[in-house]
Amino acid sequence: MQPAPISHGAERLDLLDRRLLFFTGKGGVGKSTVAAATALLAAERGKRVLLVEVDAKGNLSALFDHAPVGFKPIEVHPGLHLLQMRTDASLREYLHLHVRVPVLGGIGPLANVLEFVANAAPGVKEILTVGKVCWEVHESLEGRADWDIVIVDAAASGHVIAQLDSPRAIRELVQVGRVRAQTEWMTELLASPEITALNVVTTPEEMPVSETIQLVERVRLELEVPLGAVVINRVLPEPLTRGDESVLAALREPAAMSVLEVEAGPGSSVVLDAVGLALSLRRSRTPHLARLRESIDLPLVNLPYLFASEHASHAVSVLADALAAELSE
Repeated sequence: MQPAPISHGAERLDLLDRRLLFFTGKGGVGKSTVAAATALLAAERGKRVLLVEVDAKGNLSALFDHAPVGFKPIEVHPGLHLLQMRTDASLREYLHLHVRVPVLGGIGPLANVLEFVANAAPGVKEILTVGKVCWEVHESLEGRADWDIVIVDAAASGHVIAQLDSPRAIRELVQVGRVRAQTEWMTELLASPEITALNVVTTPEEMPVSETIQLVERVRLELEVPLGAVVINRVLPEPLTRGDESVLAALREPAAMSVLEVEAGPGSSVVLDAVGLALSLRRSRTPHLARLRESIDLPLVNLPYLFASEHASHAVSVLADALAAELSE
């Protein structure tokens, strides 16, 4: 069996040299697993990593065989801390740090009001999420936080532009004052190609590829955030060479199958059917891979399809190894 194809355009990709990596993608393509694998790879290379989960699913902790975490970063692997975003907690932290409001936990109605504002007011959830992430990077750049890299399992592709554009949108609304100044440095941080990259995770299928192409176009038109790489997850290996295909076809002829069943046993036809299925799946995805390569001028990183129902943490480890191999090409 041949290995999956090497990524195109990913030569000497310095993805892990950035300080802030966002991962987005269509739902179901595995962006959370890819973000976790990237964080694991960074930690294994000696970086101090903060991995941020922006939604409330709590899936990332399970990928490290760890109990659910909260807003306070918890080490789930040596060198790797995980934080689950809570916008009400982010608002409380903001008020405490910047407005000098005492910690508000447990004071009843006012805390409930803040929770409502953080989660229900338009745009507030986005700016609190991005603001917390930017704050962690800002503090690490100033030497007041430990992180060498902050990796964000960001919103899905349908929502990520609104999420990342929130500092610029707020800056245009607020002309003076503390909030204006804060959105200015956040916007600069997000727009810096030396610091930030937005990476898109996809799979070699029609809808995810179409959505990825559209998202890349929209990001370039609507955001100042630099794009990093497109990670193609679940790439099937090439099971046969073109020359092997004629041999497979010959073996499936009735006369050959009769001999094969006698010589190799009654399961021979099942094995050949499985090889044929793998070949068909691989071939069906080839046009989508080709379309992606023709349409996207970003580094493309291939990660393998994991056939076995591996333990979650083992799957993350396997993908981290595959990612390391891709980035070294």
